[in-house]
Amino acid sequence: MHQHMTRLSVNINKIATLRNSRGGNNPDLLKAARDIETFGAEGITVHPRPDERHIRYADVRALAPLLRTEFNIEGNPKEDKFVDLVLEVKPAQVTLVPDAVGQLTSNHGWDTPREAAFLKEIIPVFRKSGIRVSIFVDPSEAMVAGAAAVGADRVELYTEAYAKEYSENPEKAIAPYIAAAKRAAETGLGLNAGHDLDLNNLRYFARHIPGLEEVSIGHALVSDALYFGLENTVQMYRERLK
Repeated sequence: MHQHMTRLSVNINKIATLRNSRGGNNPDLLKAARDIETFGAEGITVHPRPDERHIRYADVRALAPLLRTEFNIEGNPKEDKFVDLVLEVKPAQVTLVPDAVGQLTSNHGWDTPREAAFLKEIIPVFRKSGIRVSIFVDPSEAMVAGAAAVGADRVELYTEAYAKEYSENPEKAIAPYIAAAKRAAETGLGLNAGHDLDLNNLRYFARHIPGLEEVSIGHALVSDALYFGLENTVQMYRERLK
């Protein structure tokens, strides 16, 4: 059992998608982010993509001074525009994700040994500005060790495989994540997780992963809010992390 509470960072990309679909300002992204914090979330996550199809760069700039919890910005540091934005906004954390341009959603972590030279170069760029650096990785001990070797502060375990296998065999689904979490602890890395975590699979994950500091949840939480309401949903997710 972990001793500390895992923090819930809510990814608000899908709220932006809904707003953008009509071109106006409904729902109001900034108000939603502030309300999500009021409802009990301990962080707000955004993942601006180059095509700005959900979160726009202007949103990130507008959110930064308003948020009271930890701001986590995800994206691909191979895009100069992204790096410049993060250095300008100075969030608490940047999560580096190896997305291709136009990718629907993140679907793989970094090959940290193969990308070591690039990561070693880019991580200090953020850390110099006091920004914590988390690297998105698959649940592999080798990838976690590679993240430690290039000087990351944390890894974010990519949980899609866990979510897919959970209903059939929870023990099998979580096994590689437990191993990766132990390796993170051994190498002194902080531990985050995210992607397809939901009300059904979150509690089991949080209870079995030692030292889990933060989960980032967007699509499932926003979808659940259609049924349960946003305030109630944020509290239901926090309840799963107790």
